[in-house]
Amino acid sequence: MISAPVYAPARSDRSLPAVRVNLYSDTQTRPSAGMKDAMMRAEVGDEQSGDDPTVDALCDRMAALTGKAAAMFLPSGTMCNQISILVHCRPGDEILAHESSHIVANEGGGPGALAGAVVLGLRGARGMFDTATMRGALREKRRNAPPQTLVAVEQTANAGGGSVWPLDLLTDVLSSAHEVGLRTHMDGARLMNAVVAAGVTAREMAEHCDSVWLDFTKGLGAPLGAVLCGSEAFIDEAWRWKQRLGGSLRQAGICAAACLYALDHNVDRLAADHANALALARGLRQVPELAVEDPETNLVFFDTRGSGLTADALAERVRREGVLVSTVGAYRVRACTHLDVDAAGVALAAQVISRAVGEAGV
Repeated sequence: MISAPVYAPARSDRSLPAVRVNLYSDTQTRPSAGMKDAMMRAEVGDEQSGDDPTVDALCDRMAALTGKAAAMFLPSGTMCNQISILVHCRPGDEILAHESSHIVANEGGGPGALAGAVVLGLRGARGMFDTATMRGALREKRRNAPPQTLVAVEQTANAGGGSVWPLDLLTDVLSSAHEVGLRTHMDGARLMNAVVAAGVTAREMAEHCDSVWLDFTKGLGAPLGAVLCGSEAFIDEAWRWKQRLGGSLRQAGICAAACLYALDHNVDRLAADHANALALARGLRQVPELAVEDPETNLVFFDTRGSGLTADALAERVRREGVLVSTVGAYRVRACTHLDVDAAGVALAAQVISRAVGEAGV
């Protein structure tokens, strides 16, 4: 099973060189000058009272984008996931999700700690599962079995290599879940990467989802913010949980303006990140000791076993040359392209990684 990244950049070590290429995550992006200007010019008001016009504009736009009736602004995607689970589930309920999904591996056990729900991990290639697998996990309805209430999917599937659920598979799984009385939720952290890669609209991808959200802090370049979308009744109940977990963001228009800027300027350019990921994969395939997975979007995973290095050891070696990557297990490395990494940076990273592997074999 995939685990959360176990390597993090050592910011306090002043003996290390400055970061030259940051492939640690697309969460590392910094707001551009244009985005900062939009934030400073934003109209603001009290979000809780519905008086922040910039937040309202963002929520209206996201509801339309995903084809839902209502939306709510939140600080992070993890909060979107956890609030959705809290609305959909009751203590003791069971969620069906891929065994490597973010809610399983990277949210601190939130479903159990907050909602009292358990997650049944489903297997499948590249972070996805099919309808037969989902139906095979359904329990007979009896008093001593946990009620199964929710099916959750992740678009793109992070631990699956940034893979994109094909629309026909996604539709079949989610519509089949509805047929057997289950609610459906999409972790859309990198939904727009999937939209750009597949040429399918967000509305089409979210059509059979009872709840869906988009994160603006990854490839879209905003400093914070995610928007959760669903029916009016769902968002109304989600607001209650938002109050319980911390309350309103008040004059959040400053942050929402960054998200609106991202929708206007940073969606189509995700194709450049995908191209850079392909270029990085090609460069790394020149290193025979590395087993490189085929990237579909902006995530490049590779296995270090053949080099004699653990993932952590390789990450440490390249960090000392100013290249940051993350690790997900003993031998699996993740490199993530984003708007702050250009083609020259990708070429440099490939050279540094190749050199680190070569020196390990000397």
